[in-house]
Order: sequence, then structure tokens, then C-alpha cells
Amino acid sequence: MIEDNELIRIATETTNPRDLSPSMDAGGVASALVTEQGTVFTGVCINTACSMGFCAEHNAIGTMLTAGESKIATIVAVDDEGRILPPCGRCREFIYQTDPYNSNTRVLLPGGRVKSIAELLPDHWREDKTARELAAKQQDSA
Repeated sequence: MIEDNELIRIATETTNPRDLSPSMDAGGVASALVTEQGTVFTGVCINTACSMGFCAEHNAIGTMLTAGESKIATIVAVDDEGRILPPCGRCREFIYQTDPYNSNTRVLLPGGRVKSIAELLPDHWREDKTARELAAKQQDSA
């Protein structure tokens, strides 16, 4: 599995801040994730004047889903100077809802800290349902 520092390096190299039009810019923040299968996916943020844009984490997750994977082992987001950024609430929720397994996703945070999505979303509104879904999946695969 890829080391955390390597994932941070990949995310930093993915940043590429640029104006696309008078009302859109992209690449000021990048995200890199590694799946349970060991595949790395990246994405950049897209900012628009009309709030239609999305975070780098969403972009990386969309690319992962397009490739047929959904289980995220570790994820990180960085700005164009390589500073680690914690995921916003929308991204935390998106990671969690992508796959029940992702409550275990390791999130790299500033200061070398690491927390799971479950730790970043305490008392989650789907907690009971997700626990039941995981138990049913485990029972079906046994």
C-alpha cells in the first residue's frame, strides 16, 4: 500500500491553479486517494461564480467510481503550496455515503494527524442503518 507521504506528494503535484474563464477557476486544491485495491485516483477543485463547482475530493471520488471502485483506504487534500486541508462537511458526507466501508477511511489532516471518517462524523444520521447494512453484507459473504 502507498505511504502517506507519497499520497501527499501525488496530491501536491496534481495541483495546477488556473483561470478557465472569467467565472471559473480550477486546480488550487487537489486530492489524492488510494483505494482498498491499491489504486490511486486524483482530482482538482473547480470553483465557479454560481456555486456549481465542487471540491477536489469529489473529483477524485468521481474518477474512482468511473473506474469501478468505491472503497477508499486513505484520502488527502492539499492546496497549491502542499498544505494539507481537512475535508469540508460536504466531502466528509460524500466519502461516507459512497460506500459503507468508507466509515473506516483514513483522512490525512494537518499536523500529521489521521482520523477516520467515522471520527470526523460523530453521531452520524445513518449510523444505525449503515451498521445493519455492513452486518448483512458480512453475513451474506460468510
